[in-house]
Amino acid sequence: MKVGYARVSTKDQSLELQEDALKKAGAERIYSEKESGGKWDRVELQRTLEMLRPGDTLIVYKLDRLARSTKQLIGIADRLKTDDVELVSLTEQLDTRTAIGKAMFGMIGVMAELERDMIRERTSAGLEAARARGRKGGRPKANPAKVRKALALYDSKAYTVPQITEETGVSKALLYKELKKRKTTEA
Repeated sequence: MKVGYARVSTKDQSLELQEDALKKAGAERIYSEKESGGKWDRVELQRTLEMLRPGDTLIVYKLDRLARSTKQLIGIADRLKTDDVELVSLTEQLDTRTAIGKAMFGMIGVMAELERDMIRERTSAGLEAARARGRKGGRPKANPAKVRKALALYDSKAYTVPQITEETGVSKALLYKELKKRKTTEA
């Protein structure tokens, strides 16, 4: 079965151009929605993917209608491949039913993997450079004297939590964390 998927980003845009092209390409059933491509949990996209069966073909007007990012596109492509479903993009003239289409889609996957690896390498290099300068990752440790003062003010019952955080600079979350820690060690 040939199944079409059409999407526009805003409510005031029209789906007609995409739907007409999908019908012309032989789509027997078309799922359409007006939803941002940045959202992964698009209802009609999920319905489309769930109804596809081995041997079916998913047809889209353009790849960016299917996914906003390369990562999303690769995720969908992996799912289609696992489910033995072919993909056709009309605008890019990509058809995974052909050898060239499979090769081109494979190249998209290779480029996405390269992008992920490069991000990982840059992140590692940045962390290593920071460590070489004596910096450590994560949040800086709270000043123990300020934490002790905050606990003492809390114990005095003369101050509210907002007053304590204002006076000491210790966050409300840290104050409660230290109170909980103290309560656990006393028990």
